[in-house]
Amino acid sequence: MPPHRDPSSALSPPTRRAILTALTTTAALLTAGQFPAIASQATAAEAMSAGWTVQTMEAFADTLIPGERRSADDRAIAGAVTGPGAVQAGVVQTLTSPELPLAPLLPEIAVLLNARAIAYATLHLILLPPTAPAFVGLPFRHRTTLLRTLFDADEPDRAIWQVLGLLTGLAFDTAAHLDTRHALDTHHPGLTWLDFPRPDADGLWRFPHYSYGTALAAEHPATTPSGSPA
Repeated sequence: MPPHRDPSSALSPPTRRAILTALTTTAALLTAGQFPAIASQATAAEAMSAGWTVQTMEAFADTLIPGERRSADDRAIAGAVTGPGAVQAGVVQTLTSPELPLAPLLPEIAVLLNARAIAYATLHLILLPPTAPAFVGLPFRHRTTLLRTLFDADEPDRAIWQVLGLLTGLAFDTAAHLDTRHALDTHHPGLTWLDFPRPDADGLWRFPHYSYGTALAAEHPATTPSGSPA
């Protein structure tokens, strides 16, 4: 197999400490439901200006939540299924959100993923195209196999892929980068595919029917009118 050169390899080797620190911060923000403005839109746009970074992140997300190709020459999306996937649902916008600290590190993460793809392709004697990132060049079934190994318990960079996987899911399942009502009004692919319910006339969501068909516990007497605990 001839050597596959990734233009993004000109970047410095990924600093795992910096990446993991940013991912830990991201996970903490998501858990706490807090999204302070850490990065500017300009920084996010600059970080994702390299086409190979965008393609690599799209291919990663499409492997987790596949969608149909946007055009006949679409390479990042493998076209493994019909219907919308994470890319159509705005995964790039979620990853580059100015409220998260990931955007400046995405080129380095792409380098790391493509390096793993080159190693995988070499081991399995897969010829990679020279005009696309290594991970994008892998057939879909090999992308899937590689990602399975990246989520193994003994994978040293597992935390990186876990948080990226979480954000991929949030892009499709919740339209994390958009106001929910706006996402519904504009027919966000993920929310539409999931048949996400619309709010009541006043813009609030209420759920008059119990998910399990019965109340699982009595309402606490200090519950506020909004449904929050006192």
